[in-house]
Amino acid sequence: MNVPAAWYLVLGAVLFGIGAFGVLTRRSALIMFMCIELMLNAVTLTFVTFARTLSDVGGQATVFFIMVVAAAEVTVGLGIVVAIFRRRASTSVDELSEMKG
Repeated sequence: MNVPAAWYLVLGAVLFGIGAFGVLTRRSALIMFMCIELMLNAVTLTFVTFARTLSDVGGQATVFFIMVVAAAEVTVGLGIVVAIFRRRASTSVDELSEMKG
């Protein structure tokens, strides 16, 4: 039983939409990072779907690089959020604008 590629693409679009909605509406830095990760996973799903449909390895190689960038983003981003939380005891993005100096 094969699942059509269009279902994967629709799922990727829905996941990307949920992630974009979360980034635009939430004010917590941690939730924004989770939404960005959700958007990256949606793009990854789309690349894998096209690579499988077209029998091309290029999409799967791109997915590998997306995963590396996502891991680096999580490492650096969470380090910054933890440092800010220790200093301010809040992860609200609205309060971070006060740090402009």
